[in-house]
Amino acid sequence: MGQEHLLDEGKTLARYLRAKKLPSLILWGPPGCGKTTLSRLLAREIGYEFESVSALVSGIVDLRKIFETAKEKRAVGKKTLLFVDEIHRFNRAQQDVFLAPIEEGLITLVGATTANPSFELNSALLSRCQVLVLERLNEKHLEFLLARAEISEGITLPLTQEARSALIMLADGDGRAILNFAESLFLYPSTKLLEPHEIAEAIQRRVPTYDKAQEGHYNLISALHKSIRGSDPDAALYWFYRMVDGGEDLLFIARRLVRAAVEDIGLADPHALVQAIAAKEAYAFLGSPEGELALAQCIIYLATAPKSNAVYVAHKEAFQVAKRSGSLAPPKHILNAPTSLMEGLGYGKGYVYDHNTEEGFSGQNYFPEKMQRANFYRPKGIGVEKDILNRLNHWAELRKKTIL
Repeated sequence: MGQEHLLDEGKTLARYLRAKKLPSLILWGPPGCGKTTLSRLLAREIGYEFESVSALVSGIVDLRKIFETAKEKRAVGKKTLLFVDEIHRFNRAQQDVFLAPIEEGLITLVGATTANPSFELNSALLSRCQVLVLERLNEKHLEFLLARAEISEGITLPLTQEARSALIMLADGDGRAILNFAESLFLYPSTKLLEPHEIAEAIQRRVPTYDKAQEGHYNLISALHKSIRGSDPDAALYWFYRMVDGGEDLLFIARRLVRAAVEDIGLADPHALVQAIAAKEAYAFLGSPEGELALAQCIIYLATAPKSNAVYVAHKEAFQVAKRSGSLAPPKHILNAPTSLMEGLGYGKGYVYDHNTEEGFSGQNYFPEKMQRANFYRPKGIGVEKDILNRLNHWAELRKKTIL
């Protein structure tokens, strides 16, 4: 169910099925999307011998036994499909064990993973496999599975339509979960239909699919940050509470809010950083759940604030120029001369004290003498930066007159 993008006519797996030949694959997708079932079906339809291990409980010794069995089967013309569940749980050295058997054609590897293969699998192993992305099941697919389970058992689930919809939402795209829920509910008497609030008595609510140590952690914080940058407070709050519900460390979120304040708002609204720091301190002081409100307030403030990345751009450009320019010395007129020797060498000579000028601006050069003046900070004229831009333009005109 739900993998039409791979199985429909002309799609990747459909072509392999027609050719009766399968390369080694990595199936990447969320829990309960059908990775194991799909692997069994592929082996059956193409005519491969199916072997299965889990990286959670198996080791290199188990794999070598399977390789030996595959060698014996190959001698009598049979091919082996080795399905490895949670393949990302194998360490790098264990993953290397698959390389030679794949190269020799001893096995066709089908590895299943819920984690991003780019981060968790060896590049050598990835280069020998095709990565296929499986999708989470949508409401239509989950409803189909429920209906098929009812036909199979000859029983109608004792649910109101609202409760049925709530059950599908609780499954969170996981086909295995929806079938487990159905199995529990088949035991309930059908004399009374359960309402949404009664489902909790029959099943335990599933924790949302969110691995704080893996890709979901980075995907959701990225979604929050980009929603703030895109000035969408509603979407930002949604992703924030998705992470709250998943048990995310809220100080991790608070640190990202501070970063968003300086990276995406900057001096367009200098109070954004103050708000972010204050929200972090408020949460640290109050804890959950009260402190979550401070973070929510900060998210709304940042999302609705004027945006400018001028400080962020200036930071990157200045760092690169400073790195390339080496050890150029400051011009002597802005150096102090605490000794007569230094004064004799011209330290401090010609320095103009800005406060003594009519405009409070001397227009002197503060870059190294052998370096051309650079312009890193370019305010966008949004929010407070509009006033900053006006001042910088005024000073630029005064500087031209001073140079002339």
